[in-house]
Amino acid sequence: MLALSEREIRALYSMKDCLKDVESAFRAHQEGQTDTPVRIALSPGKGDATTLYMPAYVEPAKAMGIKIASVFPDNAKRGKPVIQGMMLLTDAETGEHLALMDATYLTVLRTGAISGVATRYLAREDARICTLFGAGAQAIGQIQAVMEVRNLEEIRLWNRTREKAEQLKQGIRETHPDWPGTIRIFDHPEDAVQEADIILCATRSTKPLFDGELVRPGTHVNPIGAYLPHMREVDATLLHRSSKVVVDTREGALQEAGDLLIPMNAGEWDAEQLYGELAEIVSEKKPGRESPEEITVFKSVGVAFLDTMVAKSVYERARRLDRGTVIDL
Repeated sequence: MLALSEREIRALYSMKDCLKDVESAFRAHQEGQTDTPVRIALSPGKGDATTLYMPAYVEPAKAMGIKIASVFPDNAKRGKPVIQGMMLLTDAETGEHLALMDATYLTVLRTGAISGVATRYLAREDARICTLFGAGAQAIGQIQAVMEVRNLEEIRLWNRTREKAEQLKQGIRETHPDWPGTIRIFDHPEDAVQEADIILCATRSTKPLFDGELVRPGTHVNPIGAYLPHMREVDATLLHRSSKVVVDTREGALQEAGDLLIPMNAGEWDAEQLYGELAEIVSEKKPGRESPEEITVFKSVGVAFLDTMVAKSVYERARRLDRGTVIDL
């Protein structure tokens, strides 16, 4: 078995690589070449801490995998990572366990890549202003992915505490030292939304972050932070104003996406208004953006076949470049 640390993965696998693998995984899903049981979410009984168990099989990769991801918000106060993950990769032909790898960085990368792929197909080609809500662990991956698929000129940041937004601003500058654009920090959500072409939401909010009426025509929105039924980042107004509400998978979204479930349970929105899954758009079964004026929303809660596809790609690259540590359990 090959063991791969976060440092080793960072050295051999990039956001550009991840975007390519995520698109391939969505195509495999559309062709019925994946098997992904609904993930199990366990909480220790207090606070918002959650551990997710996410298995999947991906036929083109000839691999099975299970990711265990823990999200413990109070860890920030303890000086520990908020998101911690491990991935076990298994050969689908022999049952051999191929690799055990740190999945903390991969989760940030993969989650960012989902938004990047959605933005590639649903945002306007001339989108230049991107607003990001949240400055937590997922934030940098969201920005990195969108910067890969659109030529941004301005990034707008809002976070509950301005200090973390300042830290994120510095982090963006460090990871993209040659990017000539502007980064602005806003104190009020409504100001950050106006004039935005792309809106990213990566928070743990339980109520809408902004009034959907403020979103201008032509905007694309990626709310990815709310991954449990009680969490919510966008309101029913935005859903109704959107010509396309797209999800990663219907099954996952209709069991876990509070952004959809809360207004559905209140009679404010209906699942029949879902446009479809991102895989249908990536595979050209359905069109993505069709006009400059339409508002589009991509709601993701995360899906394990993406993790398995990404992990197999990382494993193959590590073997080819002789990276990682071989362990005998």
